[in-house]
Amino acid sequence: MSLHTAGINNFTCPVRIPQKGGDVQDTVAAISLVARMPQDQIESCVDVMTKLLTRCLPDIHTGNFPALLTQVREQLQAQEARLSMRFPYFIAKTAPVSGTPSLMEYQCAFSASSEDTGEPLLTIAAPVTTLCPCSKEISSFGAHNQRATITLSVQPLALIWLEDLIAMAESCGSSEVYALLKRPDEKYVTEQAYTHPMFVEDVARKIAQQVMAHADIGWFSVGVESFESIHNHSAYAFVDSRDLKKESI
Repeated sequence: MSLHTAGINNFTCPVRIPQKGGDVQDTVAAISLVARMPQDQIESCVDVMTKLLTRCLPDIHTGNFPALLTQVREQLQAQEARLSMRFPYFIAKTAPVSGTPSLMEYQCAFSASSEDTGEPLLTIAAPVTTLCPCSKEISSFGAHNQRATITLSVQPLALIWLEDLIAMAESCGSSEVYALLKRPDEKYVTEQAYTHPMFVEDVARKIAQQVMAHADIGWFSVGVESFESIHNHSAYAFVDSRDLKKESI
C-alpha cells in the first residue's frame, strides 16, 4: 500500500503571537505539519519537518507560514505542505460594573497550505451566555441560562486580528462571560442575559450577519454549542457561508 500524505502531529512548542496592540504574546501551540509527496520521500519527512519547525521557534505565526511551507515542500519534493497550529490566547477584560481586571482564555487556531496565496484560515472559540427565550416566556420568574461556545472560522481577504474576531463573537450572545466578577457585575450580566434571550440559532444567525458585512472576510463557518443546564445534551447550530450563497441563488 502506498502513502501519499505523511508528517507530524501535536508537535508542542512555545510560540510568539503578534497582538493587535503591537505587543507579542508568549503561549504554547500544538502544531500539525503534513505533506503530499512521492512514496520514496516519506521516510525522511519527520526529520526534515522537525528541524524546520525547531529552526523557526519561537516565532511561528501566520507571517512566516508561507516561507516555512515553501521550505517543507522544496526539501521533500512535495506537491503540497499543510500546517495547522492550535493554541490558547489570552485577552485582558474588565468587569462591566466594577472594572475588575482579569485574563480570559480563548482557544484559537491558524491553518494554511503551500498552495494558498492569501491569508491563513483563522479559528477562534469564544464562550458566551445564552438564555432560553421559551423558558423566559413560560416561567413566572427566572429562565434557564448556560454557557455556550461560539466557534468561528474565517478565510480573511486581508489581515484580521484575533481580538476582533473574538469581540465579534462575544457581542452575539445573551451576555459575555468573564473570568472574574464582583457582586454588582454578577447582577449586571444576569440581567443582561435575561433581557437578551437567544436560542443557539439566533446566535449563529447574528454572527453570520456580522461576518457577511465584514469587507475583509470571504468564506466563513460558525458553530454554536449551548451546554444546556436543564437537559442532558447540548443544543447546536451551524452556518457555512457556502450554503448561504446557494440559498440566495
